[in-house]
Amino acid sequence: MSTQFEPAPTKRVEVITWYLEMLQPRELRTVACPRADVRVERAAITSPELNRFLYTAVGGHWYWLDRLTWDYARWLEYLDRATVETMVMHVLGTPAGYIELEAQPDDNIEVAYFGLLPQFTGQRLGGYLLSVGVARAWAKGARRVWVHTCNLDGPAALANYQARGFRVYDQRTQWQDLPITSPGPWPGAGVGGETRH
Repeated sequence: MSTQFEPAPTKRVEVITWYLEMLQPRELRTVACPRADVRVERAAITSPELNRFLYTAVGGHWYWLDRLTWDYARWLEYLDRATVETMVMHVLGTPAGYIELEAQPDDNIEVAYFGLLPQFTGQRLGGYLLSVGVARAWAKGARRVWVHTCNLDGPAALANYQARGFRVYDQRTQWQDLPITSPGPWPGAGVGGETRH
């Protein structure tokens, strides 16, 4: 006897993706660190567990779905390369956000992933973390730093990139079938609870 599972309900959504770039280090408009208890460090030890935690904690509410199916070996294969670097922001010792840089051909560096955990948004921490990450990309010898974001990301994402000096060079629209609700960092996370800090 075979058991069939009903597919999860989906909705069809128009997704607008913006591609942005910065071509000179002088174009970076930095934000000063907004508080004294913030620390940004490179995660020098490859850790699929850490990166998966950051990916789901930051992106779970914004339909970051691409890597949810990755197993440990796939995470390790991706992260254990000299071309990938993860920088983690801590506030009072608590992980608050991250930026993942990936070096690509022709000295391009992509801001592959970037964002904050929900309880740390709205405090100018995102502007500071992005400033640190992009400065790091230029220090690594980038000829061009680029990123893409879409209308499914946090409402301040596009404005933050532009405020730091990125310029839109392309825009694309497509329709996607997505789950009715975003997956969150884990099933049921944030439902009926309060954020404390």
